[in-house]
Amino acid sequence: MTKDMTSGNPLKIILLFSIPVLFGNLFQQFYNMFDTIIVGQFLGEDALAAVGATGSIMFLVLGFASGIAQGFGVMVSQAFGAKDIARLKHYVGVSLVLGLIVSVVLTVITVIFSRDLLVFMNTPENILAMADSYIRIIFYGIVCSMFYNIASGILRGVGDSKTPLYFLILSSVLNIVLDLFCIVVLKWGVAGAAYATIIAQGISALLCFIYMFKKFDILQITKSDCRLDGVTVRQLIALGIPMALNYSLIAVGSMILQSAVNVFGSSVVAAFTAASKVEQISTQTMPTLGTTMSTYCGQNLGAGKFVRIFKGMRIGLIIGLCCAGLAAIICAGFGRPFVSIFLSNPSDTVLSYATQYLNTISCFFVFLTFIYLYRTSLQGLGRGIMPMVSGIFEMICRVATVQLLLAPFGYWSVRLASPVAWIGAGVPLMISYFIWCRNIRRKYQIPKNADESFSL
Repeated sequence: MTKDMTSGNPLKIILLFSIPVLFGNLFQQFYNMFDTIIVGQFLGEDALAAVGATGSIMFLVLGFASGIAQGFGVMVSQAFGAKDIARLKHYVGVSLVLGLIVSVVLTVITVIFSRDLLVFMNTPENILAMADSYIRIIFYGIVCSMFYNIASGILRGVGDSKTPLYFLILSSVLNIVLDLFCIVVLKWGVAGAAYATIIAQGISALLCFIYMFKKFDILQITKSDCRLDGVTVRQLIALGIPMALNYSLIAVGSMILQSAVNVFGSSVVAAFTAASKVEQISTQTMPTLGTTMSTYCGQNLGAGKFVRIFKGMRIGLIIGLCCAGLAAIICAGFGRPFVSIFLSNPSDTVLSYATQYLNTISCFFVFLTFIYLYRTSLQGLGRGIMPMVSGIFEMICRVATVQLLLAPFGYWSVRLASPVAWIGAGVPLMISYFIWCRNIRRKYQIPKNADESFSL
């Protein structure tokens, strides 16, 4: 059930590994989409705006948790590539302990300050109470999100991209059923959508761990594997924290963008929320590629197969450019009808704001591809600092665009904030990867025409 990515045809391995990850990402987006559709259709525009207004805060917190989990998974993939099973099991055990500690700390902090964050972001008064009700419940369920991401990262680290998909499908179906039950039957409002999300994710995480420990011999840990020692903790934190901070830095920029959107009122917030859902779904091939290349690079780094990394990354770039073209066609060509799915009887104003945003960002998806491909690959190669620095660049560019263009150009600041941020982060990441390639070739004296049979 595991997959060794250090041998075989790289294109075939990358594509076969990517397919379950893509379906998993799409299912995750679809159940988020159903959250949005059910809220918009049954609770109205203000409720949809309330849920949308929490998006960047959720990304700030849950992205931090997800980044840590991904960092732990990278260390597992490197140990798997090196065929060091004892070290792999120790990484798994310590990851679980650290994940629990981080979850508790994040939950306490976020529950206390959730309303303050919403106020700071200029959340419209008419949706503030609903937004706080929704996000506070989500924060109580941080541990569910953390442990699902840890389980998924571990399984992908050993080359299994299918098992996380199966449990995510279960979670998606359960989430939809619970959405309808909590919102339509129990009449719990936006809080019902939040309860549905954390319950579904918690059940999925629990079942995933039970299955993982039962079916995977190399992941069956003992109490001694969970012992916290300084070396292992530092290794995991050294990669997990920069990845987590990277997500948080991006989220801070997104929060500033969301605060700019909030200034225009709840109608524009609803338009931006719906358009963002279309953007997220159409670009899911990009984070899929990133997840795949992180595991691919991590395993081959552990095995010392640098030439194979070079070849795989070239293939990844070609795939990524195709993904960018497909996403642009969806957003620019079919954005308006897709936006209409999320709202009942949307006004022409809402549709106009949404399609303007989608038409603008679709021209810059190639730079978003650079971010997902090179950021995650560098993380898989154990180079966590530059991805974090790129997050700083992305945040600065997004914030600067909003601050400089909001007053003179209004909604154009919202339309251009993400494209400018993608350029500011994507180009340095690409340059950083090629510098790493040059340094590795010089260090090990690898000729440019070397093939996979080249021995260091």
